[in-house]
Amino acid sequence: MDFNVKKLASDAGVFFTRAVQYTEEKLGQAEKTELDAHLENLIARADCTKNWTEKIFRQTEVLLQPNPSARIEEFFYEKLDRKIPSRTTNAELLGQYMQDAAKEFGAGTPYGSTLITVGEYQRRLGGAEREFLQTSAINFLTPLRNFLEGDWKTISKERRLLENRRLDLDVCKARLKKAKLAEAKAALWSEEVDKAEHELRVAQTEFDRQAEVTRLLLEGISSTHVNHLRCLHEFVEAQAAYYTQCHKHMQDLQKELSSATGDTFPNAFAVNASTSGVSADPSPPSTATLPGASPPSRSPNPSNALESSTLKIEEVKPPATGTRKAKVLYDYDAADSSELSLLADELITVYTVPGMDPDWLIGERGNQKGKVPVTYLELLS
Repeated sequence: MDFNVKKLASDAGVFFTRAVQYTEEKLGQAEKTELDAHLENLIARADCTKNWTEKIFRQTEVLLQPNPSARIEEFFYEKLDRKIPSRTTNAELLGQYMQDAAKEFGAGTPYGSTLITVGEYQRRLGGAEREFLQTSAINFLTPLRNFLEGDWKTISKERRLLENRRLDLDVCKARLKKAKLAEAKAALWSEEVDKAEHELRVAQTEFDRQAEVTRLLLEGISSTHVNHLRCLHEFVEAQAAYYTQCHKHMQDLQKELSSATGDTFPNAFAVNASTSGVSADPSPPSTATLPGASPPSRSPNPSNALESSTLKIEEVKPPATGTRKAKVLYDYDAADSSELSLLADELITVYTVPGMDPDWLIGERGNQKGKVPVTYLELLS
């Protein structure tokens, strides 16, 4: 008990002298031992590495898991050293909803079968996202976290020890200076000078030793950069593989939908509408279909369509080889300069080009030309 009290008193005395030295340095009343330029540069580089690693780590966490509540939950699981439960991704959940909806609407209907197909690909996208999150967490986030919670804590501890040794050294320097001033006044203080010089030599040795330990740790930051560079390459590769996989899934989905619908896509709506007694218009009705107005003619008979538009046909030149006439069913406003605006009931010339999206055609009206959506047209023979 007596030993502990003495040690506590000694530690309190050391802390007090360090505090006094630090305060006097800040007030400019005491001299401060400066670190060598190389060590100062290493410390500045380490601080820069820590600050930017922390920012990159936090933002990567936000990128991989935008939900803050989920991030907090994962943080507690990691601290408790427990396995993080597997979560359903948003894409997987959307795919499940689509497939459940298809069961209600009927898997044999065009809408229901398409929901099943799109839902399956959404689940594949969700699976790819899950794999990307797991790979990125292991290969990129974990090394950054290990540096911040492991290596950097060790560096910080040794730097605090170095600062304490420096304060002790400066205290001994100040004590020796006072002893020499007193010695000049009275020769009886020679013992105090010897004691102060001995304490200074001990403090200098401990400071030099701690400076060397700290320097070696700080020079290890270069190895940290090399390790983080490798992890960064792995993160980019994981991202590239993820987006490539997503792109492939979406291309496969587009091909599957195109092969399933093709040019019969508008007719699928027409058949469904005729059996259910509802309008086949997939877009908002134009002013011509509002109450009190006559809806546009949608006669599926090409001859009737030609008879109702005799005057307009006479004004249009005969179509070139590979082109067809089409009647516009609904008004359409062009989204950009590559598209052609349409007016209900007008006749235009349409044709396709190799590699073009099957849901679009090239439409011509006089000197005007642009892309037009197939669903807004009735192709005439």
